[in-house]
Amino acid sequence: MNTTQYLARIIKELIRSVDLISNDEAEKLVNGILESKKIFVAGAGRSGFMAKSFAMRMMHMGIDAYVIGETVTPNFGKDDILIIGSGSGETKGLVSMAEKAKSIGGTIAAVTIFPESTIGQLADITIKLPGSPKDQSESNFKTIQPMGSLFEQTLLLFYDAVILRFMEKKGLDTNKMYGKHANLE
Repeated sequence: MNTTQYLARIIKELIRSVDLISNDEAEKLVNGILESKKIFVAGAGRSGFMAKSFAMRMMHMGIDAYVIGETVTPNFGKDDILIIGSGSGETKGLVSMAEKAKSIGGTIAAVTIFPESTIGQLADITIKLPGSPKDQSESNFKTIQPMGSLFEQTLLLFYDAVILRFMEKKGLDTNKMYGKHANLE
């Protein structure tokens, strides 16, 4: 196969993924963001990059959003939401973060392949995304892609869909958002 044929296969996998995501779960996340004072996002590895892009778009919408681990991230409080993207739901550092957030009393949202995972169990809102874990040998969801690529791609697109739903609910458009885009680049 050539590169564009692989791309076509990846896009087919992503299209197949859409039907496996619960709109009710997604709507709970949108409402959780609307009801929270500050929004915190976290993820490890590539899932962390997806979280950063999500926080950037929320900032463009005027939402008080932060990436855990950045130097300008404030403290987490009981009126806040922590959104963790983790395919396995078992990444040790993210589990510790979820436990700490739970002890503070804020809301936790998990976006994961495994809602029954440790992070999924700690979460108030759980969104199940399709995908295979890094070790695909015991996965029912088959993908041609390596490791967690399908989950990470679906995570990015899911976060973008959450942004669109939020924009719809708040009456925002891309022109209003562009005014908050970085201007010292």
